[in-house]
Amino acid sequence: MTDTPASPAGPLVTGSEIARLAGVTRAAVSNWRRRYDDFPTPAGGGANSPLFDLTEVQVWLDRQRKGQDVSLDVQLWQELRGVSGDDMVGGLADVAHLLAEGKASAELPADVVRLATDLAESGGAAEVVSALAERFTDSVRRAGSDQVTSPRIVRAVRHFVGEVEPEATLFDPACGIGTLLLAVGPERGPTRRGQESDARSARFAQLRAVLTGRTDVVVATGDSLRDDRWAELRADLVVCDPPVGEPDWGREDLLLDSRWEFGIPSRAEGELAWLQHAYAHTAPGGRVLLVMPASVAYRKAGRRIRAELVRRGILTQVTALPSGTAASHALPVHLWHLRRPRALGDAVTVVRMVDLTAGDPDGSLEPGRDQLADVPLIDLLDDTVDLTPGRHVEESHRDYVVEYQALCRELNEQVRLLAELLPRLAAGTGPSSLDGPTVSVADLARAGLVEYGDPEPVSVSDQLDTDYLQGFLRSVANTRRSTSASGTFRLDGKGARIPQMDITGQRRYGAVFRALQEFEERSRRVAELSREVASLARDGLGNGALTPDS
Repeated sequence: MTDTPASPAGPLVTGSEIARLAGVTRAAVSNWRRRYDDFPTPAGGGANSPLFDLTEVQVWLDRQRKGQDVSLDVQLWQELRGVSGDDMVGGLADVAHLLAEGKASAELPADVVRLATDLAESGGAAEVVSALAERFTDSVRRAGSDQVTSPRIVRAVRHFVGEVEPEATLFDPACGIGTLLLAVGPERGPTRRGQESDARSARFAQLRAVLTGRTDVVVATGDSLRDDRWAELRADLVVCDPPVGEPDWGREDLLLDSRWEFGIPSRAEGELAWLQHAYAHTAPGGRVLLVMPASVAYRKAGRRIRAELVRRGILTQVTALPSGTAASHALPVHLWHLRRPRALGDAVTVVRMVDLTAGDPDGSLEPGRDQLADVPLIDLLDDTVDLTPGRHVEESHRDYVVEYQALCRELNEQVRLLAELLPRLAAGTGPSSLDGPTVSVADLARAGLVEYGDPEPVSVSDQLDTDYLQGFLRSVANTRRSTSASGTFRLDGKGARIPQMDITGQRRYGAVFRALQEFEERSRRVAELSREVASLARDGLGNGALTPDS
C-alpha cells in the first residue's frame, strides 16, 4: 500500500505565480527547485505543471529571504483558487456578482468577500474583475487549454476588424467569458449580443459588461447551433472563436436547418457550421471575422462549402496568423473574413490571402508586399479549393520569366546529355547470349561471388562485374522468371541465369548496360522537366506573367 499525501488545506499555486510572489522570473523558480532540497514538494498538478501549497511556499520564501509582501489581488486570486478548484469560472462569477450587486453568495468565504471588497474600494470594481479575468486567461493559457480566447488572438481580431461605428451591432455566438465580445470596437456605443453554452461563463461575461460600464450588452445562455437564442438578430459585425474539433455539434438534428446556405457540414466540419451560423446573423454589408484551425482551409470534407463561399464572392480574406498565436498549441490559426453583399453585384472578385506565419506572434500584424496576394476567384475554384494563404502568396510572387528560362536551360542540357548516352551497338552474329553456357545466380551466391542486395543482387568478387550481372538479370528471359502469376515483378535473381564470360567481356557488356540505365533515368528526368515547363508556361500565359515572344 502506498502513502497518499494529504490534500493541502490552503490554495495551490503554479511556478509562475510563485515567481510573481517573489518578484522573480519563472526560470529563477525552476532553479530554486533544483538547487534547494528544502523547496516545497508539489502538492498537486502534473509533472509538467506542478502545483505547490501557498502556505509552504510563503514560509520557504520568508526563510530564504526571497519573499515579498503578497499583494491583495494575489491573495484574492489564491483564496479564490482554493475555494473554487476546477470551477474557477463560477468563482469569478460569484466575485463579479458580489461587486455588481453588493451581495455575496453562500459559496464565497468571508476572506474572499473581504479581499474583493477592499480591492474594489481602493481601485474600483471594474479593475478587480478585469484583473481576475486576465489572471484566469493567463492560467488557462499556461495549462495549454483553449477554454478562453488568447490575448494574441484578441489583438489580431481587433487589428483586422479596424474601426467600428459607435452605433454598430456586434455579435459573438460563442462568447465564453466575453473576451472578444467586449474587446472589439469602442467601449461606449455599440450594441453587443452574445451567447454561450456554459452558464457560468455566460454569467461572468454579463457581469463583466456591467462592471466595466458597457450598458447595452446581453449574453444569452444556450448552445448556439442547437438552440439559437438570437434567431432574428442581424449584426453589423460578428466575431467568433468557436469550439474546435467537436464532432457532436448537432448535425443529425439540424439537417434541414436554413442556416446551411452553402451546404450541410459533415460531422468533422463543425467549424464550417459555426461559420454559416455567424453569416446567417450578418446584416447586408456586415462582416464576419472567425478564428479557424488551418486545416479547415484544405480538408476534403469542406471543399464544397469553401467553393460556394468563393463562388458567391462572400469570402474576402484569409489571414494566416503567426505560430504561437493560439494559447493551447503552436500550430498556425487562420482568420476568415466574410462580408454579406448589400445587393447583386456587390460581391468581391478576388480573395486577399495574407500569410503572417513566419512573423513574431507579438510583432506587427501589417503584412508586407511579399506576404499578401489578391487571388481571382477562378484561380481558387480548382479540384481542392485550398484556401491556405501561404500556397497562394508564394505562387503569386513567383518569377515566371526566370523560372521558365532556368527550366528551359536544364531541359536542353538534359536532352543533349540524353543523346550522348545512347551506346553504339553493332549487329550480333551468334545465338542469344543465354542460349550458350550459363550459370545460375544461386550458384554464384553459394560460391560467394554474389550477395542479394536491396533491391538487386550485387557482385562481391573481382571475377564478376555488377553492371554485367544486373544487366542480364533484366533480360526478357530472366524477367519472366522474376514475374509472379499475379504479374508482380521482383528482381530477386535467385532463379535467373547469366552467360559465362571472362571479366574483360563482362566489363564491355557492363559499360553498355550502365549507359542504358543512366539513359533511362535521364529520360525520366526529361519527361518530368517537360511537364514542369509546359505547366509553368500555361500558368504564366494565363495570368499574364508570360507573353509570346514577338
